[in-house]
Amino acid sequence: MKRPTMQDIARRAGVTKAAVSFALNGRPGVSEPTRRRILAIADELGWQPSSAARALSDGRSGSFGLVIDRPARTLGLEPFFMQLISGIQAELARDTTPLLLAMAEDQAAEIALYRGWWARRLVDGVFVVDLQVTDARVPVLEDLGMPAVVLGAPLGTGSLPAVWSDDAAAVATVVRHLAGLGHRRIARVAGPGHLRHTAIRTTAFERITGGLGIDGRTLEADYSGERGAAATVELLSAEPAARPTAILYDNDVMALSGLTAARGLGLAVPADLSLVAWEDSALCELVAPSLTALHRDICGYGAQAARRLREAAGGAAVPDVEDPPSSLTLRGSTGPAPDAGGRAFR
Repeated sequence: MKRPTMQDIARRAGVTKAAVSFALNGRPGVSEPTRRRILAIADELGWQPSSAARALSDGRSGSFGLVIDRPARTLGLEPFFMQLISGIQAELARDTTPLLLAMAEDQAAEIALYRGWWARRLVDGVFVVDLQVTDARVPVLEDLGMPAVVLGAPLGTGSLPAVWSDDAAAVATVVRHLAGLGHRRIARVAGPGHLRHTAIRTTAFERITGGLGIDGRTLEADYSGERGAAATVELLSAEPAARPTAILYDNDVMALSGLTAARGLGLAVPADLSLVAWEDSALCELVAPSLTALHRDICGYGAQAARRLREAAGGAAVPDVEDPPSSLTLRGSTGPAPDAGGRAFR
């Protein structure tokens, strides 16, 4: 069945196409009874305005875009992005705004998508994720005049508003908790070093461990289970006196693989080794012991970003917005350090 048109509504209502246009767009030119009858017929036929026609008339598409530049093999496993997109979509559904989602192989491809979307009036603005330490997207979006909201710390964001959570404070929460349990050798398995939030976490980790006199070490990985496991094995292959007694992972997938790797080396969690995951998810509760994790409302984070982008696309000046801080959900994967009164570290 073909999509209903304004001409179909006009034919059913016995009026001109111009009268239908006046009624549907809330403009004068038709009587109130006629307007109500046209609107009722449009609803009955399931008529929806054409985004292309709307873009031609007022320059707006009624859609927002999100481009993700990550390997599909890691993205498909990460609950974080699924929750983030769910939160964005839940907010956009309030006024039936579509979300155009695309994958890109690198920043050059992502920028090409932005230019194409903006030139063809396919989106009214975009969400920018995974800001890099040296990021080419920000100046391009500023030059285009394209409304955008960065999901990440307001560093290197230029004039673009940011919705962010304090990663440095989250690192401090974890390290201080582990230090309180007697851990003096704490490692971190990080995400890719070129990402801004990874750099923020690394700087905070080095500052806090150094300030507490703790031996801290960071190994870079890529959020995948394979690299998380490999980094864990490398850390635990050190001489006993240099092995970490606790590890913080930059996502839940790497933490799960780290748990498996540690067990493969004959270590018990948490008697020999404590583990903490960044970004709590259902996965953290599906293993034994369940994983202690940093928790925040990721769906709410996405919804907040969607509200800010809607405002920016409407022409409002949008300030940076800080999300509520992460809290540490304590579960079975953390306990006293083995060299602080617990079992001897093998």
